[in-house]
Amino acid sequence: MPRAPVRTGILPGRMAKKTTKKSGTKRVRTIEGPSERQTLKVPAPVPLDSVIGHERALCQLRAAMGSGRLHHAWIFHGPEGVGKFTTALAWAAVLLDPTSRPGLTGEIAPEPDSPTQRLLAAGMHPDLHVVCKELARFSDDSKVRDAKLATIPKAVVEEHLIVPASRAPVMRSESRAGKVFIVDEAELLDRSPSNAPTQNAILKTLEEPAPGTIIILVTSSEDRLLPTIRSRCQRVAFAPLSDEAMRVWMSHAGLEADGAERDWLLRMGQGSPGRVLSLRESGAYAWYTAIDSMLAEAERGVLPLTLGSTMSKLVEDWASAWVKEGEKQGENRSKDAANRVGVRRMLSLVADRARPGLVDPRRRDTAMQAIDAVARAQRELDSNVQMKFVFEHLVAGLSSREAIY
Repeated sequence: MPRAPVRTGILPGRMAKKTTKKSGTKRVRTIEGPSERQTLKVPAPVPLDSVIGHERALCQLRAAMGSGRLHHAWIFHGPEGVGKFTTALAWAAVLLDPTSRPGLTGEIAPEPDSPTQRLLAAGMHPDLHVVCKELARFSDDSKVRDAKLATIPKAVVEEHLIVPASRAPVMRSESRAGKVFIVDEAELLDRSPSNAPTQNAILKTLEEPAPGTIIILVTSSEDRLLPTIRSRCQRVAFAPLSDEAMRVWMSHAGLEADGAERDWLLRMGQGSPGRVLSLRESGAYAWYTAIDSMLAEAERGVLPLTLGSTMSKLVEDWASAWVKEGEKQGENRSKDAANRVGVRRMLSLVADRARPGLVDPRRRDTAMQAIDAVARAQRELDSNVQMKFVFEHLVAGLSSREAIY
């Protein structure tokens, strides 16, 4: 599924992917070499103590490092965009660096200018492996390379996790970890029946890891991981950031927006920096302002005749632009997946307008009915009802006087 191209903790940072080019009919990688990880660039990690809003998770990770008995498999789970990936990257920077030791405050941290940190800052550390669905673009198998990026396929898991996890680290040192693997969006690991051997192979890697290997599964849907995988991992929970933490993050991120848009982003972000960035990049505030007056008509029980078509066009235009941008980057993005993300984002905007009524006794019943209309639309979307009809049914529900919020 399409997502914001930036993961966040304190500052935006996401993989800047290498593009590919074509020579005649042959697809050519920008970089060739013995290391699979040369197919993408990993963002520079932030210092672990700079991660905002996750003190409980950080305490758990610090305790694990201080115990001297570091578990080899971890699951970082929580809502999308709250900083799980950024924290995993920051922790990996501590684990891979032999200079990491307790400072005056007792916090374990590396020397900022150590050789390891310089490699990490350049995205070139040979023992840090980020596994994600985008790696399919660099597969030697054309079927994998040209498939829609909806899952992390078997070939990617084998090439970028299972095989390199069995090898010795490139850089041998006295660090807490010899190699670190971060599986981003681990819920997308392909669970189709034909790929059951892949699931078993991952399980074997988790059961019998090479010495010094740390594997971190980052997921917003932990229940989509196999129970046998979950049972072998230490779990670290991540929660949405508080409003105060979000304001701090927005300040650090240099988010430029006027007061009304900033307040709207804070409310709609729901404690997720990644969601805020996604809303900014998708132009969701423009969506909100485009449909606001028509939603006001629906509040009065008046059927806004163009609301459904306006919603459809906004989503369609955004999804088309997202797919075209992927083509420029050599990515085969799924228009259907983009449409679904856009519809869910639009439904979230409508639900957000209704939600304040839940705390007002005079509006609670109608607010709940409006949110029920959104829930019905989500179920229709899950049942593959066409976007046009999803929005038409939604507007009809919102305009009925029983569902005025």
